[in-house]
Amino acid sequence: MIERAPGKVNLSLFVGAPREGGLHPLVSVVQAVSLADELTMEPAAADEVVCPGIDGPNLAARALAAFRAATGWEDPQRITIAKRIPIAAGMGGGSADAAATLRLAARVAGIDDAVLHELAVGLGADVPSLLFPGRVVMTGAGEHVHRLPTPDPFGLLIVPSPEALSTPAVYREFDRLGGARSPAELAARAEEALAGDVPPVNDLEAAARSLSPAIDASLTAVRDAGATVAMVSGSGPTVFGLFDSLDAARAAAATVPGAIPAEPV
Repeated sequence: MIERAPGKVNLSLFVGAPREGGLHPLVSVVQAVSLADELTMEPAAADEVVCPGIDGPNLAARALAAFRAATGWEDPQRITIAKRIPIAAGMGGGSADAAATLRLAARVAGIDDAVLHELAVGLGADVPSLLFPGRVVMTGAGEHVHRLPTPDPFGLLIVPSPEALSTPAVYREFDRLGGARSPAELAARAEEALAGDVPPVNDLEAAARSLSPAIDASLTAVRDAGATVAMVSGSGPTVFGLFDSLDAARAAAATVPGAIPAEPV
């Protein structure tokens, strides 16, 4: 079984003050994009997650273990991940892999997808929004996901960074800089997002730029390439630009070193 794991960009991201336990309440419009990892699941003697070139724990392994604990499914599987989404880049690559693992496990086990949301919530803030890729509004600490209509076609220019940023470090810098949204502000932004109004604001952008000043050059390059909007995705350091069409994004990619054209999925 093979499953694509699309990455994401945050078309808007509003952040409140941390709640008890340290999690920040969020309101975000999340758009899945065509830049995707690819997962292959096949029977094996024991569970194994293989991701060539990537060391350390993988969220996909946690997703498979959580699925087993919740469903009692026992058939051991090997998951091989072909990585294309930049790592520690604000595009939800690990979360996308975990979400794809849940979809694959449900399909192979013959279990209804309805069990997957609660498992996704337990794996991380971005996993629920990527469980069924598309455009969604994410609220709470990521646990509430509301699907939006499929948007008209448009293009994206994605500019990865040679640096990586730790999401917890970016949130700590956000707290240090101040500017957290009040609960009333977050509620208002959620209403706007659900109504289809997508203001291009990322409350984490200043913190990401503070920790990774090279982001500024990427933002400038994307704007100079003709993007209607240039932003940091999530906690960064990936920068993306919006274009009227995929063809326009492809043309712009030729002028920005390392840029990847993409489209919504």
